[in-house]
Amino acid sequence: MANTKSSCLPLYEKVFHKNTYHRALDVIILFLLLCLLFYRLSTLKNHGFAWFLAFLCESCFTVIWILIVNCKWTPLTYKTYPQRLQERIQELPPVDMFVTTADAELEPPIITVNTVLSLLAVDYPVHKLACYVSDDACSPLNFYSLVEASKFAKLWVPFCKKYNVQIRAPFRYFPDSEPSDSSSGELLQDWKNTKKEYEKLSQNIEHAAKRSLFDLTGGMTVFSNTERMNHPTIVKVVSENKGGLSDEIPHLVYISREKRPKHPHHYKAGAMNVLTRVSGLMTNAPFMLNVDCDTYANNPEIVLQAMCLHLGSKNENEFAFIQSPQYFYDRPENLCILNEYIGKGIVGIQGPFYQGTGTFHRRDVVYGLCLDQIEHQGNIVEDELLKKFGNSKEFIKSAAQTLEGKTGGYSSNISRSLDEAHRVADCGYEYGSSWGDEVGCLYGATAEDNLTGLVIHSKGWRSGYCLPIPHAFLGCASPSGPAGMRQQKRWATGLLEILFSKRNPILATLIGKLQFRQCLAYLWILTWGLRSIPELCYIALPAYCIITNSTFLPKVQEPTVLIPLALFVIYKLYTLLEYIQAGLSIRSWWVNNCMARIVTTSAWLFGLVNAALEQFGFSEAVFEITQKIHRSSDVDEVMFDDSPFFVPGTTIILVHLAAWATGLLRLQSQGAHGSGLGDYFCSVYVVLCFFPFLRGLFMTGKKGIPWSTICKSTALALLFVQWCKMMSSVN
Repeated sequence: MANTKSSCLPLYEKVFHKNTYHRALDVIILFLLLCLLFYRLSTLKNHGFAWFLAFLCESCFTVIWILIVNCKWTPLTYKTYPQRLQERIQELPPVDMFVTTADAELEPPIITVNTVLSLLAVDYPVHKLACYVSDDACSPLNFYSLVEASKFAKLWVPFCKKYNVQIRAPFRYFPDSEPSDSSSGELLQDWKNTKKEYEKLSQNIEHAAKRSLFDLTGGMTVFSNTERMNHPTIVKVVSENKGGLSDEIPHLVYISREKRPKHPHHYKAGAMNVLTRVSGLMTNAPFMLNVDCDTYANNPEIVLQAMCLHLGSKNENEFAFIQSPQYFYDRPENLCILNEYIGKGIVGIQGPFYQGTGTFHRRDVVYGLCLDQIEHQGNIVEDELLKKFGNSKEFIKSAAQTLEGKTGGYSSNISRSLDEAHRVADCGYEYGSSWGDEVGCLYGATAEDNLTGLVIHSKGWRSGYCLPIPHAFLGCASPSGPAGMRQQKRWATGLLEILFSKRNPILATLIGKLQFRQCLAYLWILTWGLRSIPELCYIALPAYCIITNSTFLPKVQEPTVLIPLALFVIYKLYTLLEYIQAGLSIRSWWVNNCMARIVTTSAWLFGLVNAALEQFGFSEAVFEITQKIHRSSDVDEVMFDDSPFFVPGTTIILVHLAAWATGLLRLQSQGAHGSGLGDYFCSVYVVLCFFPFLRGLFMTGKKGIPWSTICKSTALALLFVQWCKMMSSVN
């Protein structure tokens, strides 16, 4: 009776969140923005350049706010029931797990190893799992680390399942102290033994990393005479569960696809497509999980949670992919507000964006299946498959099974597919096929994840959202300073590449099946780089007005000053309320507020310039890898170097300091309106937002701004001041 009852219960439920107060504040802010625009427009003839520029900037901010409100309007989450899944489905579907890494120095192997170990130890039938690691660096160190990790996994995986360990990444599980539940002598002894073996594993990897040369004998001979960007395909089965035994560990496969100097490799998207093809030959699981090398499984039930959504949807065909939101173990507050409000809101439209990590894909959707083709899955022509998937007959056979809805059983002997796996991982395999265009991860933008998700949504698919407690996955936040700026620049560039392409969300709505509100949600994220222009201009406006003795705000004695004042106060209190409701501190609110201003006017600005140069053919797209490091302190400190990312921020500080000096020394020209208290208040607020740059002017080391950056910024600041004086004389 219990099984009959559970079979009638849903595997997941939709949870709609009431946000009446948030909606009211959203509407109030939008109303105030429209009032401000109407006031600007009606008084435009009576004011000068600053007033007109403020009107243009505030028009952009109003459009951005409309996009944000659209994203937040209908928050939705899903509550899953893994226990019901296990009671209802006797044979759970296989899942292939992908881990991607591209640089053994920027992405230390010990981080990748911990991610792999956490995936191998998830609560899911071992014989239904296979883990594939893509190494785009072709590093013998990465391969060696995986071999050593597979040995430790035979101790780690049983230990986790025997004692129901919740944190299954060893570097996060083993603290300095003993486990809290140390009453059991057996647990304590096993804990000590397992910790000792993990420390030995870490030391072995660390010592290997310090060696300049590897002993390339035995299984390492394949790495002889290889270069990072010039090497043949390497596919090695590190561990194989040939008997399909539940007390073993899942399959573990190492892949380094072929790279040649004259062949484009399409960065992460190309690596994902090779993983898809190789896994399609070896295990051909109907579902695929992909994570970055630093994103470990934080919730041991995450695969069960995701399967609740995939298998519990209407006819099991509602969701193309299940996305778990990104969270960081070293910076818990980062992305928290984004996921809590905008992330959940987008779920209530057509589903979350594909974020490139923590995603459970349906293999048939990755192979290009449209929602309206499901009823005709059995009608497949072999010639079409050859044109679409390449000329590997074995892979075409597995792809046909996937597209026909035939899920294969457990593959106990994956080694027999090694020869064909080498073939489909060659750099020339995709020529003449639809890989990267209609099949797999799509090429054409460095933000390949957003592009792929957009095209999937434009085919009519929805995406699901898996937000269990504790969080499904935890990653490593990018470090402050140049590395973080480079990542933000890459995101801004990649998103703008999509916006300027033929696959932009506007066309996907007009000629595809992308919902209108989902189109607006995509426009919200794709226009990140464009926001740098109005924000930079608005930040410069107070200094311009002080220097030219003009104003861009109503005078204090005018009643209309209440419009921008109320807008500023309500917006700041509203965002502060969001942080407090999310359990974050006022300090986190202020730090993130400042970083938003800094990133927008620096990294996103360079992202915009880079995207524009690409569009006009002056540069080519480059995928820059972000450094992954474990941090324990100084996470909020901005570190400086001589990169151009810090020139805009330093220039902004110097411009406002020059404006203050001009105002205090009364060196302004006689303006028609004269700068007022509001202009000075805004200038002070800007300086507070860019305070790390002000402090950097007087510090040394990594926290100090280099002299080369100061000199460049000083020259730009002087040009700005001179331009202001010229504008003042013209007016």
